[in-house]
Amino acid sequence: MKTMMQTRPLCLLAWLLLASPALAAPTLSGARIDDLQGLERRLGQSEFSAVRELALSQAERLAGGNASDRWARALYLQLAASAESRLDDPLAAADHLAEARGIHGVERAQADRWLRQEAGLRLQGDQAGRARALLGDWFQRHGGTSEDHWLMAQLLAAESEWEAAARWVNRALEADATPGQARATLAATVLQRAGDESAALAVIERRLAAANGDPETWRRAAGLAQRLGDPGRAAAIWEAGWRRGVLAGSDDLRQRIRLHLAGGTPARAAELLTSSLEEQALADDLDNRRLLARAWQAARDHERALSAWRDVAERSGAGDDWLQLGELAYGWGEWDLAGEALVKAQALGELEAEAWLSSLPEQNGDEETGGTKENGPAAEA
Repeated sequence: MKTMMQTRPLCLLAWLLLASPALAAPTLSGARIDDLQGLERRLGQSEFSAVRELALSQAERLAGGNASDRWARALYLQLAASAESRLDDPLAAADHLAEARGIHGVERAQADRWLRQEAGLRLQGDQAGRARALLGDWFQRHGGTSEDHWLMAQLLAAESEWEAAARWVNRALEADATPGQARATLAATVLQRAGDESAALAVIERRLAAANGDPETWRRAAGLAQRLGDPGRAAAIWEAGWRRGVLAGSDDLRQRIRLHLAGGTPARAAELLTSSLEEQALADDLDNRRLLARAWQAARDHERALSAWRDVAERSGAGDDWLQLGELAYGWGEWDLAGEALVKAQALGELEAEAWLSSLPEQNGDEETGGTKENGPAAEA
């Protein structure tokens, strides 16, 4: 995680030197200011190790001095912290800032600025608990920006305190309604873990338009919609991702078909699967043929559903597939096909087929019975 110290490396020290009267900080000699600014320039020239060593040496030499020495010592420690940060040692940088803000005479406002930076460095150094305590202390005196609210949410999430993290996420979203990908992922995760899946889905959906190249965002949004009991919304999200080219490949195509089937558009699922099999975009295997049969069945297209189930049964030679075909034909009043399929199912060991066969109407009684028997087993619609 980038810290303010990393992204704005040298601004703070120069500002402190220029603004010291307003901060009621002790006056520094011209030589001291020149030395501090010289180290600042060397920091800007990437002389990180040299700046760290010189700044720490000066800070140690000034320990126990007068008010001016203590203020200079704090500034040297701030420079050392900047150097440590660039040397990828965030915890060492945090320790220097902690020491600087604890020096007697450092103004509260300045100490709080260093405290806020230290919290970010502690988090970067995997000290989430200490970072959270620091930021909690800082929030007692500051409202903070959305940046600060996101950080607090991240700290709480690191400790799996989802409900507390969700409160900070919601505060952050008030000022940052369309966060970047990383923060949107954090927000969605926190809200989902806190039990507010609707809000989590809303965050992800706001990111979809900007997530053209991120298929996982689209998959997650569809998955959340499914868990919320809205398969139609899931299918619509997946379809949009497919049309944008974000979702692609056989696995995503198969999921697209399954979501249409679950989302109340089974005829569309069947049409997609039919064309996919014809174009060899999906394997022409039994799993896909069964999926096609279920799709036409859900769409209540009698002719295509029965034809698809016959194809499955003939390919598999399995008794349960013939039984499925027989039950479906029975329910739709296709007696000849029902009898043929049930006989084959019975021959293949499906015991249920006998009950269905015994309830088939006599052929010469079709007109009188209307094609059913009063005491036959319940047929599948």
